[in-house]
Order: sequence, then C-alpha cells, then structure tokens
Amino acid sequence: MHALSKYIAKRLLWTLPTLLIVAVMVFFLVRMIPGDPAQLILGDSASPDELASLRANLGLDRPVAVQFLYWLGNVLRGDLGHSISNGAPVLPMMLDRFQVSATIVLVAVALATLIAVPAGLVAAWRQNEHVDVAIVAASTLLMSVPSFWLGLVLLLVFGLKLGWLPVVGYVPFTEKPWTAITYVILPVVTLMLIEVGVLTRMMRASAIEILRLEYVMHARAKGLSERKVLLRHVLPNAFAPTWTMIGLVLGGLLGGIAVLETVFTLPGLGRLLVDAIFARDYPVVQGCLLFTALIYVIVNLIVDLCYPLFDPRVTAS
Repeated sequence: MHALSKYIAKRLLWTLPTLLIVAVMVFFLVRMIPGDPAQLILGDSASPDELASLRANLGLDRPVAVQFLYWLGNVLRGDLGHSISNGAPVLPMMLDRFQVSATIVLVAVALATLIAVPAGLVAAWRQNEHVDVAIVAASTLLMSVPSFWLGLVLLLVFGLKLGWLPVVGYVPFTEKPWTAITYVILPVVTLMLIEVGVLTRMMRASAIEILRLEYVMHARAKGLSERKVLLRHVLPNAFAPTWTMIGLVLGGLLGGIAVLETVFTLPGLGRLLVDAIFARDYPVVQGCLLFTALIYVIVNLIVDLCYPLFDPRVTAS
C-alpha cells in the first residue's frame, strides 16, 4: 500500500512542472504567430493612434514577460480572458465546444478498443496463420490511411452517393438526440477505423510476448482450454501496454481532431482553435492550447494511476 501511495504521489507531482512548461511554451509560441490582432480588428485603414489605443486596451503594449505573468495569474484563478474577436469569455466557449470533440473521440476510442483487443488477441493466438495475416494486413492498411482522406471517402459514399447520412452540419444531443446521432456517425467511424489499426497491432504484439511465457505453457499443461488460457492468463497481462496506448491515442485525438472537425464541419474545440489562429485571437488560441495540453496530461495521468491494476510490478520501481 505504501508503494502504491508513493507511486501515485510521484505521478501527481510530475504533472505540475509539466503544466508550467506547457503554459510557458503556449504563451510564447502564440506570440510568434505572424500578424497584429489590433490591425486585424480595425482593418488596414486604421490610424496609428487607433492601433496604439486598441493595443493598450488589449494589453499588447506591455512587455511580453509582464503579459505572461498577468495571464498566468488569471489562468490560476480560472480566468482565460475574453475573445478579441467577439468579446465572449474564453473558458465557457471552450467547454461548450469541447463537449462535441469529447463525445466523438470517447465513443470512437471505446468502439476501437472493443474491436482491437479481441482482434489482436486472436491474431496473436493464430500467429502466422491466415487469420493473423488478414488481421495484420487490415490493421496496417487502416494505420496508413490519412483520417481526412478516409473521412472524405465516407462522406462521398454514405452521404452523397447513398444519401444515408447527412453530409455537413451538427445538431446538439440536447435538442434532437436521434438526429444528432446521424451527424456524428461518420466522424466516429472515421476515427474508430484509424485507431483500430494502431490498437490491434499493439494488442497483438503484447499477446505474442505473453503467449511465450512459461506460466502460459504451464496453464496449458494443466489441461485448461485455450479459451480460459487466453481470457484468464493472456488478456489481463497483455492489456497493460495496450491501455497505455489507449491513453496516448485518446489524448492525441482530443488535441488533434481539428482536421476531422473541419472535414465534417463540426463545431468542436479543434475547429475553434483553427478559427482563432486565422483571426489572431490570442486569448482563444492560448486557452485552447493550454486546455488541450491539460486534457492530455490528465488522460495520461489517469492511465498511469490505473496501470498498477494491470501490472502491480510498476509500484515496486
């Protein structure tokens, strides 16, 4: 129990410097985006006095270090500022958009896991046989397909050609649940197919290593059926590396879904970030990047904290 508490405390402490480094990088990298927000808001016809006045109102005339400390203090109080474009508070805007992104990513990763884990287990069990070759080939193909290209193909086939699903738009689940489902089917399927390949390969590689261990051979020698050997002995131990990959995939998708949201015209967090970059909306860009990094860190922290459930040996290190 002491080792587990030490492991948890260590992981929690590591998140603090990570988030601080991310905050510094986010702030200063955003300042490297070409363009002047004041010029973008007022237009090319604005006078120097008008530009200077607006920069002062936005706090852009202060030294960069002062701007960072002021921004960081507000962030620690839960205030991410207001959008330069429309004056709306950044945090509520992001949370509203994040619901769309999180729904699609969570459902896609859950479905991908349900397909990839048994597929990888079967492929490892039948290594070098026809079933294994077919699963590996399909996984490799899915891994090599760009998400935006697959999304466009699904839109063309099921949206334009067959007319089964809507092509563009989004309906909130709180308004029309069944209609909302039809708008997210294609994005979910696109992400699911892409990530199935990655998780299947990981599960297969882990299961192959476990199948070669002595305790598996001992279980077979005791007369246990292949089904019990796979479910009782192979699956729990082989799932640990796959669980880590699921965390990386989940955090990566939440941070990198902007392309897919653009393809399917979804009002998610990624689309908000893209629009804010084009508008040189510093508070929104900073808020989206920091929020995305925070989600990534939290997801991987949860994965690390759950890892002892699959492999208790990690608490001994």
